[in-house]
Amino acid sequence: KWRIVCPGSGRQWKDWKQASTSHSGNMIQTTKYTWFTFLPQNLYEQFHRLGNLYFFFLVVLSWFPQVEVFHREVTLLPLVVVLLASMTKDAIEDYRKHQYDKAINSSKTRVYDR
Repeated sequence: KWRIVCPGSGRQWKDWKQASTSHSGNMIQTTKYTWFTFLPQNLYEQFHRLGNLYFFFLVVLSWFPQVEVFHREVTLLPLVVVLLASMTKDAIEDYRKHQYDKAINSSKTRVYDR
């Protein structure tokens, strides 16, 4: 979508009201997640990594008694630790991005008009 920029002279007020209903605002948003999409989207991204898929495969294999080498909980532990560490890192990063976006969006700006 194209964004329509109207100067502050007042003569384009009707055009601005019409354009503002069909176009997004001027807010910056660099975050990847919301409260509702964090867990599914992060797990989707985590299991696209080959190492996490390998550990998940080992966990699935450990549930079969014929193939079980270690206890099920011991096999599950490395995967859970890596996933929790990555999720914590991603959550902190996304929260910092949210705070930075909030500071930028609430800062004062100058609008220059001819």
